Amino acid sequence: MADRVTVIGWDGSPLTAAARSALAAATLVAGAAHHLALPEVPAGAERIRLGSLDLAARRIAGHRGTAVVLADGDPGFFGVVRTLRAPEHGLEVEVVPAVSSVAAAFARAGMPWDDARITVAHQRTLRRAVNVCRAHPKVAVLTSPGAGPAELALLLDGVHRTFVICEELGTDREQVTVVTSDKAADHAWRDPNVVLVIGGTGAGPTGGWLMGHDTPAVRGWALPAADTGGRTGQDPTLRAAQLARLGPREGDLVWDIGCADGAFAVDAARFGAAVIAVDTDPAACARTESAARAADRLLQTVTGRAPHVLESLPEPDVVRIGAGGVPVVTACTDRRPERIVTHAATRDEAEAIGAALADGGYAVECALLQTVGLDPAEWTERGRSVVFLLSGDRTDAPRDRGGRRGR
Repeated sequence: MADRVTVIGWDGSPLTAAARSALAAATLVAGAAHHLALPEVPAGAERIRLGSLDLAARRIAGHRGTAVVLADGDPGFFGVVRTLRAPEHGLEVEVVPAVSSVAAAFARAGMPWDDARITVAHQRTLRRAVNVCRAHPKVAVLTSPGAGPAELALLLDGVHRTFVICEELGTDREQVTVVTSDKAADHAWRDPNVVLVIGGTGAGPTGGWLMGHDTPAVRGWALPAADTGGRTGQDPTLRAAQLARLGPREGDLVWDIGCADGAFAVDAARFGAAVIAVDTDPAACARTESAARAADRLLQTVTGRAPHVLESLPEPDVVRIGAGGVPVVTACTDRRPERIVTHAATRDEAEAIGAALADGGYAVECALLQTVGLDPAEWTERGRSVVFLLSGDRTDAPRDRGGRRGR
């Protein structure tokens, strides 16, 4: 029974002495086809073509002899080491790393990458990877078949980015291509490849002390309108409650319908989410874009009237409805985001919205939120806001053809 496996990273350069020594002693070698074709792989060794990593790990654990796994780049960076170290396999793992494909891609582009987000795109995670590309100005995407440059470009429709596509790094077929995102879908790209997605107005961190992240220039969130450039007097307490209920995060796509001055949209973007801000008023979209630039955040604005304009937007994870009432709520429930928040000025309006959320298959919560602004100099009232805060959590209950949940 094998209880130890050596994992060797390969970046196209000659193998190190440690890697050659481990391969020479191997009685089982696992890897992709181009790894198993390396001349250093012993002719008599059992060979496993990597497909399912869990299946390969079980075969390695049951092998009587010395096992080696070959992988591209640094196998501890979004690689096979995590799977092999799973407790159920009982393997002791030794790693001989190489230059990661992300480091190699940025080197080919001549760019620093301590300020980059790095994500893996599989068919099941492609949409979330695209949302990271929407939200940040520098992203490296480790692609896979069916979730490559063309698919990234198609889902980024309406958002301009530059793609640096690095195909087959470290091989004699290596090629680096720079295209705009609207052109990337018109070409068939070779696997494996890494895509650097660059663009937007966000500058990102300039000094760098925490990889892939930056420190907001302004401390806190749900700030008063005067501190965010807002002009419409949106209640920051209501905004804070809506943000807390939605919980926007990296990889999410947030719809902000009725974006007004952009305060909510910018706050959601500061949490790392991708944001599409919608408003019927072009001036509101312009204010939102201005607020995003001031906060050094990326988002997309769409001018149009909901619910009709929503039909062409990509699927949201969470939605904040600032305007539109029951018709917009119903259109959003049909798209099945995980959470929806909105508010109402009267009880009748709150009851109608709550019914629309429930009929759409959402568990509804409602709270009467009252805030009173005080002047600390004289402790007199400066302003009062009373609003019904409604939120809906998606349920799995089936709905009939009329949109109502099954009883």
